[in-house]
Amino acid sequence: MFKKLSTELEKLRDVVVQYHTPLKDYTSFRIGGPADIFLIPLQNRVLPEIIAILNNYQQDFFILGKGSNIIVGDQGIRGVVIYNARLNNIIIKDGQITAECGVTLAALAKQAMEAGLSGLEFASGIPGSLGGAIFMNAGAYGSEMKDIIVEVDVINNTGDVLTLNKQQLDLSYRHSILQEKSLIASRVKLKLAPGDREQIKAQMKKLNQQRQEKQPLEWPSAGSVFKRPDGYYTGPLIEKAGLKGARVGDAQVSQKHAGFIINRGNATARDVIELIKKVQREVYQNSGIKLETEPRYIGEF
Repeated sequence: MFKKLSTELEKLRDVVVQYHTPLKDYTSFRIGGPADIFLIPLQNRVLPEIIAILNNYQQDFFILGKGSNIIVGDQGIRGVVIYNARLNNIIIKDGQITAECGVTLAALAKQAMEAGLSGLEFASGIPGSLGGAIFMNAGAYGSEMKDIIVEVDVINNTGDVLTLNKQQLDLSYRHSILQEKSLIASRVKLKLAPGDREQIKAQMKKLNQQRQEKQPLEWPSAGSVFKRPDGYYTGPLIEKAGLKGARVGDAQVSQKHAGFIINRGNATARDVIELIKKVQREVYQNSGIKLETEPRYIGEF
């Protein structure tokens, strides 16, 4: 089946088709085996065509952005990965930003700042793409993507483009309707507020300095590993259980921020998962709190 599928995909214009691509090169954790087929669309218009073809072959696929909130299995992904980093156009008009979902949050926040628009400062240091931020309703420092979203163009599994408003997206803490439906975010419209460019820049600098001081950004990771339980912070819970610095292979609970697991060089997905289970088990034994993971597990482990 892959041969016929590959032949059809290779006929498309503005799509780079690769095979057996190591995903560790495309994830912030620097972990993950190969994808059987790795597609790089160069124009947003071709994305619905790709998805329609994959649906015709009943072929599952995964959309990959910055790979910052996922753990990819050591055996990789049997099937298709669509890498959307080249889909990163931004249009700013009348206080609104319309952006393709492959753009990084850092680049988007910088463009907003340069246009004198406030509201994206919180996202300037989040190491992910716009699409991933919508999928997870990413947030930091008391703000979330749902605060600025107007609407999102999504593609269903037959390649049709639909537009969902904020209510239809069902945004809540680290949740959107995209986690439940076969819908892929393609383009997002955001509403920001006019602001002073220098003040916006200063706020971004302040928040990014806080992030650098508190988070182990010098090491590969998938960001915060555990969702914050109601009334608690994960870092202190893990520290209280005596797990700061705990290791399995090259996966380690960060000594800078215990809510992060870092890759000290050659960690595998198996190392990370074993360490996550250890943390969950011992935190529960120590405090009675069940920690839920935030990153998604993708592929074969």
